[in-house]
Amino acid sequence: MKQFKMTREVKVGLLAAVCLFLLFFGFNFLKGVNIFSSTYAFHGKFQRTNGLEEQAAVYIRGYKVGQVDRIQYDFTVDSAFTVDISIHRDIKLPRGTQMVLIQDGLLGGAAIELRLPIGVAGEPIASGEMLPTQIEGGLMDQIQNGLMAKLETAVEQADSLMRVVNTQLADSHLYHTLANVDVVSRDLTSVSADARRMMQNDVPEVIHGAQRSIDGLQSSIRDVNGFTRQLNSVDIPATIARVDTTLDNVSVAVDQVGGLVADIRNENGTLGSLIYSRTLYNDLDSTVVSADSLLRDLKANPKRYVHFSLFDCSGSKKKKK
Repeated sequence: MKQFKMTREVKVGLLAAVCLFLLFFGFNFLKGVNIFSSTYAFHGKFQRTNGLEEQAAVYIRGYKVGQVDRIQYDFTVDSAFTVDISIHRDIKLPRGTQMVLIQDGLLGGAAIELRLPIGVAGEPIASGEMLPTQIEGGLMDQIQNGLMAKLETAVEQADSLMRVVNTQLADSHLYHTLANVDVVSRDLTSVSADARRMMQNDVPEVIHGAQRSIDGLQSSIRDVNGFTRQLNSVDIPATIARVDTTLDNVSVAVDQVGGLVADIRNENGTLGSLIYSRTLYNDLDSTVVSADSLLRDLKANPKRYVHFSLFDCSGSKKKKK
């Protein structure tokens, strides 16, 4: 058997085929296409692309499931752009799925998002069908349509405000008002300094005084507690019994005093006779007058009474001799 020998031309051809295959595989790999896995193809029509390009990502809820294969255009119709996408074969799209053109990132790139209906089950969409489309504005569209309009309104209001401010600045009343504000500001500064000094000096004294008052109150409470304990230790019934006995004795004494007063008021009684007897009063008055006359005579003539006594004593002595 004659052996087959590869010529140089055959080797170059095989090498070129391998290089072409590797180039095709590498190019599709860089685009995100797996040539070894089958995909489903779907289509959608848009009025504009907003920068969408081929090989752009296709998302479902933020997860990449495919890519944009081709963008065709026909400017003779309203929906001029036909976008062909491919997604993984294991993903089944239910009826009602929308192909939405969205902005992918802050740099203005575009992508396709497949929005699945919620709670819808049934036969999935077959490959190659046309999906309903929607264009969703990106960040720049929102800025242009929403923020810029609000910014224009804000600029107009700011311009009106500046005109009002300029009008007020031209008025002399504003100058006087600012002067009054300056005076009020100085007064507030003085009040603030006074309040700071009060907080540094007076308030601590007040706090210390309050603390001392609290300490005194606590001491009083302790004394009251001690008195309460002593009061609890006292035999209250025995004390009340002694008080009752004392009150009975006082009542008896009061009755006796009352009887004595009644006797004094009674003119027929012993004490009443002494008090209300006019004869006794006259006798006592006469006795007092006689005693007074005797004392006056004694003071005026003391020798009369003393000499007479001594003379008797000396005469008796002489007789005895």
